[in-house]
Amino acid sequence: MSPARKRARTYDSAKIRKAVAAQFDHVREAVRTLGPERLALPTRLGDWSVRELVAHIGMCVDVVPRLVERPEPPRAEITVLDWAFGTAANASLLSEAAQETARRDSDADAALTAVAERLAGTLAGTPDGRVLAFRTGAITLADLLVTRTVELVVHTDDLNAAVPGLQVPYDRQALAACTRLLADALAAKAPGGSTEVRVPPYAVVQCVEGPRHTRGTPPNVVETDPLTWIRLATGRLAWKDALEGAEVSASGERADLGGLLPVMS
Repeated sequence: MSPARKRARTYDSAKIRKAVAAQFDHVREAVRTLGPERLALPTRLGDWSVRELVAHIGMCVDVVPRLVERPEPPRAEITVLDWAFGTAANASLLSEAAQETARRDSDADAALTAVAERLAGTLAGTPDGRVLAFRTGAITLADLLVTRTVELVVHTDDLNAAVPGLQVPYDRQALAACTRLLADALAAKAPGGSTEVRVPPYAVVQCVEGPRHTRGTPPNVVETDPLTWIRLATGRLAWKDALEGAEVSASGERADLGGLLPVMS
């Protein structure tokens, strides 16, 4: 049994559905303010401009209605954690698709509005248990929507980093789900109970092999805020830089997570 199947967190589907729609709306509202010059700005994602980043965000959401239109697989094959560990394999294909979409959809606002309309219609008529033929394995709609919170929150942060003063807000439920999934991914990648990773107010996980802590203050503790954790977990921020910048606190001989990060990229 894979590590991803040993830990199962449940998510409130109704809240996740609202979170995905709300975070996508935040992005759409921000994109409406971007003219050609700001859409042409570089991002921290290789050779992508903001325009390509925006196209990718739209693709990440539009995959939901597109998959619902396809024949349903007989059963789900992957969970949200399996998805987290399988993202890197498709990076080059996704990059090419984002560039092609950005070239085709010259009106970014109109393209995102069309995606939002398709998503709303799909969510209104599709049950949580509907199985979808996702590229890395069949997955339920409920689980796929949890993964969309990660895509949206991570790329909202990319967008904010690329455009000075943009400050796209984060939906609380989307930020919470993203933080928890990435914390659970670390615990699945490095199972154990010797180190406690705290990301208040959303997540606390035990990980790393060694003596298991049972009472009192854990001997090995890592603590940081949600956005710093998300940047660490996805390779946007190096562990060494986070320590030097006092963006994360780590105490104990087993509190060095540098060799375990990122957990997905």
